[in-house]
Amino acid sequence: MAFLRLDHVSKHYLTDGARVAALHDVSLEVDCGDFVALVGRSGCGKSTLLNLAGAMDFPTSGKVYLDGQLTSGLSDSGLAKIRREKVGFIFQSFQLLPALSVAENVELPLLLAGRGSAREIAIESLEWVEMEAFAQRMPYQLSGGQMQRVAIARALASGPRLLLADEPTGNLDSSTSEHILALLRRIVDEKNTILLMATHSAEAARIADTTVTLKDGRVLDVSVRAAMQE
Repeated sequence: MAFLRLDHVSKHYLTDGARVAALHDVSLEVDCGDFVALVGRSGCGKSTLLNLAGAMDFPTSGKVYLDGQLTSGLSDSGLAKIRREKVGFIFQSFQLLPALSVAENVELPLLLAGRGSAREIAIESLEWVEMEAFAQRMPYQLSGGQMQRVAIARALASGPRLLLADEPTGNLDSSTSEHILALLRRIVDEKNTILLMATHSAEAARIADTTVTLKDGRVLDVSVRAAMQE
């Protein structure tokens, strides 16, 4: 079984008493070493799909499996464990804590999880994204691209098998975006990690192995890079 599997998943919300469908009958399988871009206009269901994939939310119907486990069947402690150990999150707005240094931002999730050698692991993760020289700086002393690298280091520190990236280049200029996308591509290739990325950017989608186009909560098209088909 693929590490991540969505089986005929639909998600509905109640808004002002009206039922709003965010996803309709979506099926998707993603395994180690896959880089998948989710594309489509705002409101098409990209973020909802990421939340379901990361066990941050649950489908109204259908099933989501992470590493063979049905997410809706897990206890609160089981959900916390699978998110903490197997899933990493990368956000458009970086979400670094302003009162903590770069190293402390990367270290904090490890400390909360009770991991030993948290500082050592944090520095190793910063080295991987070429930010170890900035370990003692504060977030306000960094550029947008540098903050995103730190956020990626934080996501990588726990050694997740699945990375979920929500518009990771949305707040960056085109040159910085290229560097961040190259880093994400290297993560997939060298760490054999799964990367599921929601993006509006056609340039970002081009580096993925598979592009899933969503419209009104439905999968409109699935495109695989030609190089992957050879």
